[in-house]
Amino acid sequence: MGCMDHINALLKSPIFLATVFSWFIAQVMKSIIEITKNKPRSALKILKYIFWTTGGMPSSHSAVVAALVTSIGFRVGIGDPLFIVTFFYALLVIRDALGVRRSAGLQAHTLNRLIAVLKKEKRLSIKPVKEINGHSLSEVGVGAVLGFFIALAFCML
Repeated sequence: MGCMDHINALLKSPIFLATVFSWFIAQVMKSIIEITKNKPRSALKILKYIFWTTGGMPSSHSAVVAALVTSIGFRVGIGDPLFIVTFFYALLVIRDALGVRRSAGLQAHTLNRLIAVLKKEKRLSIKPVKEINGHSLSEVGVGAVLGFFIALAFCML
């Protein structure tokens, strides 16, 4: 089996397609919501929303892992070790989106406010830290449901 055959098989795989489409649809939905709220004025900002923005509704991380675990469950069954591995991988990613990343983002936001106050008082000259956006429970839930139904559609077709 040649390289092109492998690529062709990948592009026809319901697991691959469900996962990619879940990410893409979640990112497009998130971008539409952000664009509607923030009204960006440049194409570059719009592309940034689509391909780079973290946090927001729905969670593309949750959509991806939900699609992955659902499509693998349909393909190999829930008793298969591959399903079990992806199930726990999905739990870790979702837990990270809810907990660690959200907490780190909130801490960075607070730190940046403190830095701004200290800069204003001319007591500190430091660059703000990057704020990473985590997710709320509803953002994660909607992303997981989206990924589940997209995987269901790809596995049933």
